[in-house]
Parts: sequence; C-alpha cells; structure tokens
Amino acid sequence: MKPIYMDHSATTPVAPEVLAAMLPYFSDKFGNASSLHGFGREAREALEESRQKLARLLNADPEEIVFTSGGTESDNIALRGIAYKNRDSGRHIITSQIEHPAILETCRSLEQEGFSVTYLPVNREGLVELSELERAIRPDTILISIMHANNEIGTIQPLKEIGSLAEEKDIYLHTDAVQTVGKIPVDVEAMGVDLLSLSAHKLYGPKGVGALYIRRGTKIQSLATGGGHEMGMRSGTENVPGIVGLARAADLAREEMAAEGQRLTKLRDRLAGLVLERVKEAWINGSMEKRLPGSLNFGFSYVEGESLLLYLDSKGVAVSTGSACSSHKLEPSHVLLALGLKPEECHGSLRITMGRAASQEDVNYVADCIAEAVERFRGISALGR
Repeated sequence: MKPIYMDHSATTPVAPEVLAAMLPYFSDKFGNASSLHGFGREAREALEESRQKLARLLNADPEEIVFTSGGTESDNIALRGIAYKNRDSGRHIITSQIEHPAILETCRSLEQEGFSVTYLPVNREGLVELSELERAIRPDTILISIMHANNEIGTIQPLKEIGSLAEEKDIYLHTDAVQTVGKIPVDVEAMGVDLLSLSAHKLYGPKGVGALYIRRGTKIQSLATGGGHEMGMRSGTENVPGIVGLARAADLAREEMAAEGQRLTKLRDRLAGLVLERVKEAWINGSMEKRLPGSLNFGFSYVEGESLLLYLDSKGVAVSTGSACSSHKLEPSHVLLALGLKPEECHGSLRITMGRAASQEDVNYVADCIAEAVERFRGISALGR
C-alpha cells in the first residue's frame, strides 16, 4: 500500500505547478525587489503581480495585501498592531477559547502589557454564539479576533454575522483564515473583516511565507522597523520565490476550489460513516454541517489517540491527534476541552484532514485501519473491557 497522507491541516505538499513557478526566482531571476536595476525591477514586477493574484482570491485590493513569513507573524502583526495603535481608544480585546496558539499566546502577552482580553466560550459544536459575543462587547473594545475555521476540529465560524456585529459596533475584526483560504471561498468584503491572516503551506504553497490582509483605512502600527518594505508594515527584503509560490497556489485554488471541495466533502462523509458504523462509542468532534470539506476529528472512548496515530503510521497512514503546533504536548487539547469533553475523552481524539491526492480507496483503507486499531487497543485496555 502506498503511503497515505491525511494531515493536510498541518501542512500540504508543494504543488508541482507552484514549484515550477518558484524555481526561476532562486536562480536567474534572483534580484532584490527594492533594487532599481533590471534584476530588481524583474523581482518587483513578480512581487506586485503576486499581490494582485492573492488579492483576487480574497476579493481585496492589492494594496491591502502585506506579505509575511506565515500565519503566526500575520496574527502577531494584526493583534499587536491594532492594540498598540488604538490603545488610547480602548484596551479590550475579544477572542475565543479555541483559537490557535498564535492568537492565544499573543493575547496573553498583551494582558501582561495592560490590555484586557475576553475569551469567549463555544458551544458543543465548536461555534461562537453571537449572543455571547455581543454581551462581551464593552465601550473600550477595540478588536475582535475569531478564527474562520478551527485547525483541530474544522468547524467554520459565522464570520459574516460576526462581521456585521463588529461593523455595527465600530470595532475592528480580525480572522485567522489559515485553514480556510484555498479550501472554501474567502471574501473579505462579504465577511466584513478588517484583517485576515493566511499561510502558503496550508494551500499547497511553500513554507515560510504568508500574508496579512489589512483593509484600507485600518489604524495599525508596524512592528518591524527598517527599510519600509511592504508599504511600511513589514520591513525586510521580501521572499520573492516564496511569494511567487503563494500566488501560484492562490491561482490554483481559485480554479479548483469548487470541484475539489465537493469531492472532499463526499470522501469526508464516507469516512465518517464507515468509522461510526464500525466502531462503537465513537463520535465526531465539532459541527458536521459547518465543517471544512476534508476535515474530521474523531473521538473514541477507552483508547489513546496517540496509540491510534502510531498504529496508523505503521500502516502507512499519516494523521494527527490535534494541531501540529502542539502535537508534542501531553496536555489535553484546549479546543476539545472548550467543547465540554472530559480530559480522557480529549486524549482519545484523532484528526484526519484529506487533500488533493485522497481517493475512495484511501478512505476505505483508513477506515479499516482505524477499526482494527480501536479493537486492538480496547482489547488490551482495562477500561475497554
């Protein structure tokens, strides 16, 4: 059996078309985009063309796109930049309990600097309740940051409704859209967001490059001083090969998203049905209706997710027990705890995220492996007897 990779929420392989687009900018077209000679102008042209391509995917203006090193840096610029620039208007930030550590840790750091943060709970499906958000808003609230879709459970938040509320209250809205850009339609105008973070390596682009959408007129402070690159928001020589790769990945996503989303949804639902049919005391974490196309997070009683992961790995299947950023931690997932699961239930979780190479044959095989693994480990567990 060929190796089966089902951990696309952690990272994706670089698409062949993306690699081909990048290669010339490592060799013949190596110029610095800030140089005035022909080599520099060539790099600048590629940079600005890439900005246009990414803006087209997001329904944004090119001047609203700032290239970064990835989602974590984009999140930091968004939260810290808004907080520092608008602190005279207020020091209160609202986020959710299930955000990525790039948001949660930044918020905790800002709390140490005198800012106040409200961490909204979510319901059993992993969704923020609009009524809870509205109650949390204060006169000194300057920013709401709610992720578009969760990296562990794949639940898609009601960003359009949140955006309408933020606009009504005249509060900046940021979303970490690392898991959604390239997978489902992301329209910054329709959602009403002021800032949006994304990362290339989640949509078949290279690692080490991402972007931050900043709506024109947003009051935000730059965190990096220097040569004034990226419209003064992010000083430092631009990673032209990586940015070209991100842009090509964005074009591919725009062309293939609709058909690929439908295909992955069918495979996702088939895998969910097979596993839940064959394994007793198993469940899906998060909403099945408001979920990313290729994303599943299973829960199993009386078995450790890490044991399942290692068993599947021995069968050539790559999956995850949670987010890749915290996969070496022994603590229960903060996301699953926020759903109301007990710690032992959290430890029995398995995240499966499919991509372009996934097939029905793969799904059938993975379902077989999961059923075998659960039966095996429950058979030797005192709790499972």
